[in-house]
Amino acid sequence: MRISYYIALPFIALLQLSAGSAIAQQYGDDKYQPTVGQHGKDVIWVPTPDDLVVRMLETAKVSANDLVYDLGAGDGKIPIQAARQFGAKAVGIEYNRDMADLAKRNAQRAGVADKVTIIHGDIFKEDFSKASVVTLYLLPDLNLKLKPILLKMKPGTRVVSHSFNMGTWDPDATISGADSYYGYYWVVPAQVHGNWVIDGIPAGKATIQINQKFQKFDGSVIVGKQKFPITEGLMKGAEMTLRYRDASNTIQTLIAQVSNNQLSGKLDTGNAKVTGQRQR
Repeated sequence: MRISYYIALPFIALLQLSAGSAIAQQYGDDKYQPTVGQHGKDVIWVPTPDDLVVRMLETAKVSANDLVYDLGAGDGKIPIQAARQFGAKAVGIEYNRDMADLAKRNAQRAGVADKVTIIHGDIFKEDFSKASVVTLYLLPDLNLKLKPILLKMKPGTRVVSHSFNMGTWDPDATISGADSYYGYYWVVPAQVHGNWVIDGIPAGKATIQINQKFQKFDGSVIVGKQKFPITEGLMKGAEMTLRYRDASNTIQTLIAQVSNNQLSGKLDTGNAKVTGQRQR
């Protein structure tokens, strides 16, 4: 089934317009009623189950501390759900003006207009760099077009997508909903590719050569004239986990935080403090 550039998710439950008033229709109100299958900027609009929306937001661990940006907000379902159920501030970017206006009215009806902002705009032109969580339901080619933008966001930014992945950027988790619906979850990794000078491992100073592919990496730990392959390398946002076997065949595990070409952490053996700097 083809999906819309501004895919919208069916509005959870029927919203009360006001005390004693009529109930809003599922996909619209008295001012605008979108139709499933209607054409958008790139393809068509198709609704998504409510339970998967909740699962996506739960997987991203959305909280009141988050700023959620929904790329292609449709009738505002995801921003509204993020605000109402999870307490987050949320922004929806929607290309269709009528849909954007509907989303604004839905936010008011849901009582979260103070937490939800709807922007009538193009997701490739609007700035969403301040988001801590990004949600989307777009086609594969649009996901791939967005991927370089997402990877430049602050490490630790969480991304959730309904149905479509990011090509060679493997998800950190797959999300299951009812009736075989599914989504994907990623955490934007810090960029650690290159050589690092490390101090604090048992043998003293070392050089770590890192070859990074998104959140995973391999390479070597070089101590003097000895080179030890990295057996596991993983970035979860700005947190690095690195494992290798040293000269005594002992598995060494480094867990460190990376920021501004510096790293600081500990080895799990002996709880030794480790610091490092990326070579320029």
